[in-house]
Amino acid sequence: MSTLAIQDTSVLTGRSLRHILRSPDTIITTVMMPIAFLLLFVYVFGGAIRAGSGAYVNYLMPGILLITVATGISYTSYRLFTDMQDGMVERLRSMPIARSSVLWAHVLTSLVANLVSVVIVIAVALVMGFRSRAGIGSWLGVGGIVVLFTLALTWVAIIPGLTARSTDGAVAFSYPLIFLPFISSAFVPTASMPGPVRWFADHQPVTPLVNSIRSLLAGRPADADLWVGLAWCAGILVAAYVVATRIYRRRVR
Repeated sequence: MSTLAIQDTSVLTGRSLRHILRSPDTIITTVMMPIAFLLLFVYVFGGAIRAGSGAYVNYLMPGILLITVATGISYTSYRLFTDMQDGMVERLRSMPIARSSVLWAHVLTSLVANLVSVVIVIAVALVMGFRSRAGIGSWLGVGGIVVLFTLALTWVAIIPGLTARSTDGAVAFSYPLIFLPFISSAFVPTASMPGPVRWFADHQPVTPLVNSIRSLLAGRPADADLWVGLAWCAGILVAAYVVATRIYRRRVR
């Protein structure tokens, strides 16, 4: 990315972040669902679920972090869709700016907003009794996984933001992503699931990511699940980036 593109991306990212600051209900809405799931599963279902000897909130946290990101990226699609429909992208095209900066600004805004949401959810979990044995290195590892997961889903969100015909269509794609952790090891061990469901849970991208984050938060080294999860994220990121940029070039041609 050239110096001009970096400068343009920085300016447009600042614009998007100011919009979020002027509408704090965006972040509030983003964190309400994962916090609601956290409260529901810890205080309502937690006593009936057997997921190891430790506190259930500790077992639950990796999946809640991924749900937080999956909830937040719907706003990326919505913001891009709004810019496309309101003619903002057309106005930006008339200016001497790097074409790629429009998409990258939305991506970086999504990354910042989702990381803020993740921090808020972790703070609530700490109040509820969540504790981690992770050292600095393990926390950095968890942060790296969350960042890569956020980037991958954000580029997926760019696609409906460019192609949707309505606001509902722009955000509806996120619903399957939000509920994908429910068919994984996020809430219960996959060994407790019936055969076909267990096979799907073991071979979808959320399970290795959840297992890796859980190991790191417990102060244990991540095993092969880490590489499987990172491969899933990298593959989704590359594929979504290629598709999104091609669609964008056609739209602004």
